[in-house]
Amino acid sequence: MNLNHVFVCGHPALDFAATLRARRSTRFEMFVTPERLNAWYLESGLVDTITPGHEDDIRAATAVREAVYRLVTDRRLGEAFDPEALAAVNAAAREAPATPQLTQAGRLTEATPAQALATVARQAVELLSGPDMPLMKECGNPECTRVYIDRSRGMRRQWCGMESCGNKIKAAAYRARKKTTPALAAR
Repeated sequence: MNLNHVFVCGHPALDFAATLRARRSTRFEMFVTPERLNAWYLESGLVDTITPGHEDDIRAATAVREAVYRLVTDRRLGEAFDPEALAAVNAAAREAPATPQLTQAGRLTEATPAQALATVARQAVELLSGPDMPLMKECGNPECTRVYIDRSRGMRRQWCGMESCGNKIKAAAYRARKKTTPALAAR
């Protein structure tokens, strides 16, 4: 499985929730080490530098990630928020976030893993209480469990991303059609 972090969901909180891949089948955990977790924070653009992390940071991040995913799922399905997930995200959001500073070279956001996690939790609060909430959709690939923001015209987007899922599904459908076409032509 590919260890590269993917940012196709249109919102940092949704990309964070998507770091446990294929939730319905062969679950694949992206946060296997503190370094992989910190790489996500850096690659997401939420922080510019981050202090080294520890195993406790992974446990905290995965707990918040699962709470975010639960709340996103609740909201997408029109259900009330799960109280435990709500408490977990709110507790993380109350912590000190990463704070951007102005330097001679421009903006710089330095953080600890705990500050980066608080920033993600605050992003989740903003998403789940904001105008993009009705635009959330789950990827049309049955193996994928990413939720993304659909800003396409007519809200017709079906995949979290063409590179990650759309091309796979379209190629499989094409191969399936090609298999049945010769049988139809032989009649």
